[in-house]
Amino acid sequence: MAYTKDHKTELLAEYTRLLKDSQAVFLLEYNKMRMKDVDTLRQKVRENGARANVVKNTLMELALQENAMHVEGLTGTTLAGFSKDDAPALAKTFVEVCKSDLFKLKGGYLDGKWVSADEIKMLADLPPLPVMRARILGILNAPASKLVRTLAEPARQIAAVVKAYSEQGAAQPA
Repeated sequence: MAYTKDHKTELLAEYTRLLKDSQAVFLLEYNKMRMKDVDTLRQKVRENGARANVVKNTLMELALQENAMHVEGLTGTTLAGFSKDDAPALAKTFVEVCKSDLFKLKGGYLDGKWVSADEIKMLADLPPLPVMRARILGILNAPASKLVRTLAEPARQIAAVVKAYSEQGAAQPA
């Protein structure tokens, strides 16, 4: 499909905006793909709060240069995933779809820096954001919980001794 100069200008502006707004941009190469496969991938990406577009390499290169990013990995067919907040979720989705022979992970950009396909796979191995938050909260709460238990222990022991004496006194006949 031939693109007009106006349409290319609009695409370039959109790519530039998406790059500025995104924390992470991951690139896939797609082969033997059907539209159904791309729609399935886009649906998975949307569920994680991200966006996936089939991009024109030359326009994407121009957008990357406008955002002062090093241009790398833009050969062949390219599908780009843009994530504003949760880069590990997008990485997990892309690594999962790359298990089939339809897609191949090229690399991407995380906070404006180039990351390789192997680094994206390592990012995908991280636990989800809610799990990480729960772990950090548990680590922060552990010392406070131990302090409360330590402070309450003497009072609990005194209460146990008083209860034992009261039960012993009730058990003796008058």
